[in-house]
Amino acid sequence: MTAPDFDPPPGWLAKADYDAIYSRVPRLCIEVVMATPSRGVLLALRDIPPNEGAWHIPGGTVLFGESLIDAVARVARMEIGLEVQVGELLGTIEYPSHYTNGLDSPVGLAYACQPSDGDRAALELPDGCRFFTELPDGLYAEQREFLSQRLGYLL
Repeated sequence: MTAPDFDPPPGWLAKADYDAIYSRVPRLCIEVVMATPSRGVLLALRDIPPNEGAWHIPGGTVLFGESLIDAVARVARMEIGLEVQVGELLGTIEYPSHYTNGLDSPVGLAYACQPSDGDRAALELPDGCRFFTELPDGLYAEQREFLSQRLGYLL
């Protein structure tokens, strides 16, 4: 999802600096996992590289000085336009496909989330967000494996 206009927090990096740093060190990310038995798992269509146009678990980088819970809430607002209640840590997702392809080295902490105001909010998803009961083609292999093993979705 395209990030809304906002004032960057203190310490925000310019794109060139960000790319230079994160091409060399692991990057802590969070993953917003919203799933229900009837609707399935919420995925978003990437509109930025890498893998632009692919479905993915909404997620993003934890900012310097930001708590994990605050990061989950911020990313949910930016990526899927929802205020969420952050639940349990479901597990971690490492992305060897990124560093083997010369990208970066993210490690995602996947948190269970629910819309703060119940199912009504989940019906008002922005364009490019959708629930899946079967995992779509093009999903990151690491996310496909995580959702299959941790939540029982079909490969």
